[in-house]
Amino acid sequence: MKKLLLLTTCIALSYIGFAQVKPVININAGVSSSSIKGETTSQLNNLLEYTNGMVTTKNHTGFYAGASAGIPLSKTISIEPGLYYTQKGYELNGDLNIKSISFLGANAKATLQSNYIDIPVLLKANINGLQLFVGPQLSYLTKSNLNAKAGVFGFSLLNKTWDVTNQFNRWDMGVTGGIGYQLPNGLGIRVSYDRGLSKVDANKNFDSYNQVFKAGISYNF
Repeated sequence: MKKLLLLTTCIALSYIGFAQVKPVININAGVSSSSIKGETTSQLNNLLEYTNGMVTTKNHTGFYAGASAGIPLSKTISIEPGLYYTQKGYELNGDLNIKSISFLGANAKATLQSNYIDIPVLLKANINGLQLFVGPQLSYLTKSNLNAKAGVFGFSLLNKTWDVTNQFNRWDMGVTGGIGYQLPNGLGIRVSYDRGLSKVDANKNFDSYNQVFKAGISYNF
């Protein structure tokens, strides 16, 4: 799939060179809501212990921002390669203990935040402002941190962060798609869904994959 992404990018760049098409620049930013689909808690077993099954997982809220270039193939169809910074991860809440700090209990919270550079190449249809897009996406993990917090009666007992980047696969090949609407003045909104197809575990022992929902605004110029 990496070869497909590179081939699509090369075709888009060649089209610009030969057809002398001026691309439309898009600036995009918004909120990301992410999780790891599959064996999510397996990634943290070296730091966390779970007791009595009283642990819940939830999406991690972050943000994304970046730019893309819309290369028209026809009046309604274009190719849109892009470059984005996206925060991904997930959260655990409940009855969990940090190893070697056994007194922590129900008020503990662990947050995994992974920072990625996303490179999507989208095929986009624009029908009177309504936009539909889908395509492959290559992502590179720049850093991943695990933050653990715990407290009781309003007092903080723990607030510590570990660098866990080396536990995760640096590269993630996936797919992305979504829908948006573009106003005549260039301002627009879009929502999308990203699904990683590469195991996030560095040793590829666990069937865990990134998934991200995004909602944001865009501007063309």
